Amino acid sequence: MRILIAAQGERTHFLGMVPLAWALRAAGHEVLVAGQPALMGAVAASGLPGAVVGPDFRLGRMLDRRGSDGAELDLTACDFGGDPGETLRGYARLVTWWLRVVNEPMFASSVALYRRWRPDLVLWEPTALAAPVAAEAVGAVHARILWSLDFLGRSRDAYLRAMAAWPPAARRDPLAEWLDGHAARWGVEFRERMTRGYFTLDYLPEPLRLQDAPGVRYVPLRYIPYNGRAVVPDWLLTPPERPRVCLTLGTSATERYGGFTLPLREVLTALGDLDAEIVATLPAAERGRLGALPPNVRPVGFTPLDPLARTCSAFVDQGGSGTFLTALTAGVPQLVVPHARMYDSGPLAERFAAQGAGLHLAPGEVTGEAVRDAVDLLLRDPSYTGAGLRLREGMEAAPSPGEVARDIGSLVSAHAG
Repeated sequence: MRILIAAQGERTHFLGMVPLAWALRAAGHEVLVAGQPALMGAVAASGLPGAVVGPDFRLGRMLDRRGSDGAELDLTACDFGGDPGETLRGYARLVTWWLRVVNEPMFASSVALYRRWRPDLVLWEPTALAAPVAAEAVGAVHARILWSLDFLGRSRDAYLRAMAAWPPAARRDPLAEWLDGHAARWGVEFRERMTRGYFTLDYLPEPLRLQDAPGVRYVPLRYIPYNGRAVVPDWLLTPPERPRVCLTLGTSATERYGGFTLPLREVLTALGDLDAEIVATLPAAERGRLGALPPNVRPVGFTPLDPLARTCSAFVDQGGSGTFLTALTAGVPQLVVPHARMYDSGPLAERFAAQGAGLHLAPGEVTGEAVRDAVDLLLRDPSYTGAGLRLREGMEAAPSPGEVARDIGSLVSAHAG
């Protein structure tokens, strides 16, 4: 089969799709990645062939915009808590100021590419909604690959239920109207599967999943860590002499969201009180601003996260999907300190902590002392490691990318009917 992988210009949305893309190639399928120009460096680094669709969008500028009701766009507010009024207002903002801004540049060039390349299957990440429209325009089966909790599926269902309570003449569906307007240009009409795919692949282990959107056909997929090309440094090949703690705050905080929301120097200074090696993965600019640090703190640049996680006794991170899932595959207990502007890291941290596999601190609770005490507890109490290992076992029970690639034909047939 010809299989097209579709993502918008957000590198972190794409990286988790790479192991499946390579498994599909290894199984004999032809694979092409379609994305905005900003994604092409990551695509080329993965060794996969890529094709550009549309110009880039500017996420930072988008996040600062306000809706017509004057409310600031909040990408963490995709779960509207059951309040019909806020659901209707919030969903309209979500469509207008996030999904439209991301996808408008991609529709025409996506359809043009799909018509030339003729994919049999399109796998798209949940914010790349130009992809299912283009897939429908060429008659291809398509499916989502989640990189997060399925808040977009849940919020879609919440909106439809809230809208149903309105008088028929007053009902408006901003997502359906927008997608239908584009679909009509290429001779198809809006279908609800444009919002959810024929089926949806989900990396999260069962206790953490959010799979309550009616009509969505969820299929488990084992997460395999990948965060780009890397060379493992010599120090990482030597077993640590004492417990190793990784503090990693991801790339989105500095590249997209204006910086970290925790007092980094204060936290690292407090972690100096622990009998542990603290490995802090930080951009060069951040390392340069820190000054002198405790002797047990090792500030480093980009480090391959998977081999690092397997040497660690605990993680401190912001709950970004790639970091969180990589630590989870190693069974490492985590202290999740969600970034105030990151999509689902707060709710994911709460679900994770409820499983006993780690702890979380809300942005307003983060101090050096609080982080130190939480990490100390993770290191001293073996129950957190035990719970983390149970979650890892659940992940390992899911079909691997190789197994999904082997069965992709039957999977498409079974879910496309």
